[in-house]
Amino acid sequence: MAEPRKPRVIRTRIPTAAQTTAATGAAKAADPKKSDPKKTGAKDPAPSGADAKAAAVSGVPQLSGTVRGTSEKVAKLPVPVEVPDPSVGADPSVVTNAAKNLLRVPRPRARVKPRAPEAAKSGSATEGSAEAGSAKRGSGKSAATKKVTSKPAPATSAPAADASEDAAADGNTGAQVLAFPMPSYKRRRRAFLLTAAGVLAVLALVMGVALYSPVLGVKTVVFEGNKLVSEDTLGLALAPIISRPLPQVTAEDVSALLAPVVQIKSSRIEARPPSTLVVHVVERVPVALLQNGETYSLVDQDGVELGTTKDAAAAALPLIDGGNAAIGKDTFQAMTSVLATLPKSILTQLANATAKSPDAVELRLVDGRSVVWGNASDMELKATVLESLLNAPTPTAQPGKPAPVPAQVFDVSAPRHPVTR
Repeated sequence: MAEPRKPRVIRTRIPTAAQTTAATGAAKAADPKKSDPKKTGAKDPAPSGADAKAAAVSGVPQLSGTVRGTSEKVAKLPVPVEVPDPSVGADPSVVTNAAKNLLRVPRPRARVKPRAPEAAKSGSATEGSAEAGSAKRGSGKSAATKKVTSKPAPATSAPAADASEDAAADGNTGAQVLAFPMPSYKRRRRAFLLTAAGVLAVLALVMGVALYSPVLGVKTVVFEGNKLVSEDTLGLALAPIISRPLPQVTAEDVSALLAPVVQIKSSRIEARPPSTLVVHVVERVPVALLQNGETYSLVDQDGVELGTTKDAAAAALPLIDGGNAAIGKDTFQAMTSVLATLPKSILTQLANATAKSPDAVELRLVDGRSVVWGNASDMELKATVLESLLNAPTPTAQPGKPAPVPAQVFDVSAPRHPVTR
């Protein structure tokens, strides 16, 4: 439902007795015939019903020649104007201007004030009429609009009265502004956001110091697990990471720097703040010898050449037939896989290894005995069974029987049912 209309208040300048005398004198001077009621026989018009009601509301009697209200909901309030008294010898032109000012209707100014208990108790007749009109348009509902009140201006000059009315119209009435407390959920949310921001700032500072500060630069590199390669060779390979911040050193960087060292198969790193880097290396293990003319190459399971020697007996490794040409073949891969599985106690007893196919690997010991290995299945079990057979005690001769012949062939191709002959 639309908000009820607010009553209008029009301020008129109600002349005082002195002002009325001055205005009458000016009118007679302008036209003696029209202004003299005795000569013309005209009578002062009686105030209408609206004027009489407005006079009753405002408490000021209505005079002839003033502006009358156009509605019963319009209240007229006097605005005093200081006009010089003609009896004191004022200038006639000034008197004429004062009379014209009496007929001028100023712009209506209404001041809206919030409803207060004091205003409700001492409400004027104007407030009562406004509430009555609002109740009629509200269809029985209580009027939610603010009351429109106006008080007679104090007996001051017109500019001062206009300034006070402008201040009231702008809302500068000294109203008190209430400050409501912040809800608890907003306080909790703000505290959480501030805490999170502080934690993130501290983490960013710590990460910045850890990643870029020279305090954590690498100064010492320790190697573990190296037997074939000296620490000087490894330290020379990792020289580029010296003075680099420790958190910036990765395992990929170390592996790339150790790649030229063929004896290193893999590596992993361990950081020990503030400036120590530990490198754990896994070396390649030579499992066989490849003859290349008068020299022998030490190779691992993958066929990587780890070094050379001229004395095959000093290496204590089995010899693989075919030389370097055998590297990369299936038979070579099968033989090296078998040799890499054997324990060192057996590996040192081998003279050579041969393979007609990947499933037919044979080993020959230095004492002439041979081992039928078979394929690459159950390699660890085969190695355990073979070690047991080789370390088994020699059978003793029974009385009255010939001495048993020592086994010359050990067949472990079926490790759960080994055969010796």
